Amino acid sequence: MTSIAPVNERFTSRYTELAESIREAGLLRRHRVYYWSQIGIAVGSFAGIWVGFALLGHSWFQLLLAAALGIVVTQFGFLGHDASHRQMFDSASWNAWTARVLAGAFAGLSFAWWRTKHNLHHKGPNRASYDPDIAPGAIGFTPDVVDARTGFSGWLAHRQGWFFFPLLTLEGINLHISSVRATLDRSSRQPWRRLELVLVVTRLSVYVAVLFVFLPVGMAAAFLGIQLAVFGFCLGAAFAPAHKGMPIVPATMKLDFLRRQVMVSRNVYGNPLVDFFMGGLNYQIEHHLFPSMPRCNLKRARSLVREHCEREGIAYTEVGLFRSYALVVDYLNNVGLRARDPFDCPLASQLRDS
Repeated sequence: MTSIAPVNERFTSRYTELAESIREAGLLRRHRVYYWSQIGIAVGSFAGIWVGFALLGHSWFQLLLAAALGIVVTQFGFLGHDASHRQMFDSASWNAWTARVLAGAFAGLSFAWWRTKHNLHHKGPNRASYDPDIAPGAIGFTPDVVDARTGFSGWLAHRQGWFFFPLLTLEGINLHISSVRATLDRSSRQPWRRLELVLVVTRLSVYVAVLFVFLPVGMAAAFLGIQLAVFGFCLGAAFAPAHKGMPIVPATMKLDFLRRQVMVSRNVYGNPLVDFFMGGLNYQIEHHLFPSMPRCNLKRARSLVREHCEREGIAYTEVGLFRSYALVVDYLNNVGLRARDPFDCPLASQLRDS
């Protein structure tokens, strides 16, 4: 087997070649009109839902608006994600404040908390003991975590794939709680922590107050429950296919940037509807290779990246939406059975052949 260092240097050079092709195609240029229009549509939809809320009054049709609100809040989450990656504007400050306002005031999420967590994920996707997205929790993503669970917890771990998507309906609550905790942390050195605390707490408290003041208790609770469930499910279902079920990289393994991002990421075939509901995250490979690339350019970059990976012999994984979910469920149900060695995967064989 070729030594790791020369191989990494070779692939680092090949990433540079790909990046140059992407720049020459103009795919890293900012698209302000696209993002201003997306922000305008999201804010307009948000306002329209609350106008409808006022007009409907004590009607169970309010639950349709609750579902719609969950979808719109998810879009604010996607926009905050894009701004945190500096996809919108040239100015780092403009991106940060846009993300802070969209995430805090409209989605009830802490920008600083999300950025810190998400940046760790981008630096080491699917890397054991590093990527927070595969850290132990309700779901076990690595064999050692699953094998350590016994009794009911162990029984659940071997069937966790079937519970994964129902559990996503609780993810909205989890994100709100994590955001509030992060902004309450006085030891945090994140800038504008107190402002984010005001934005997040005000947004969440006013929202709940409006529901219970203007609707009967049962209807208000149903509205809140549906909105949070739709929000959590939509956001989680957009992120889940990207890496779940792809190779887990051992904590001690060092990979060059090109292979580290491509070989543990999965694309989902896109169409306008999939692109909308996944916020462009269905082009996960391109997003990980070029995080600051505007969302609207990811689809255009796909052919360049795929052809480059084919020339370099790097697996470029892309499947349909429902197939991606089936792979996620199957992997989670069998992670403790089939993947005893987290590096016993196509990634290992590719590295052996390098």
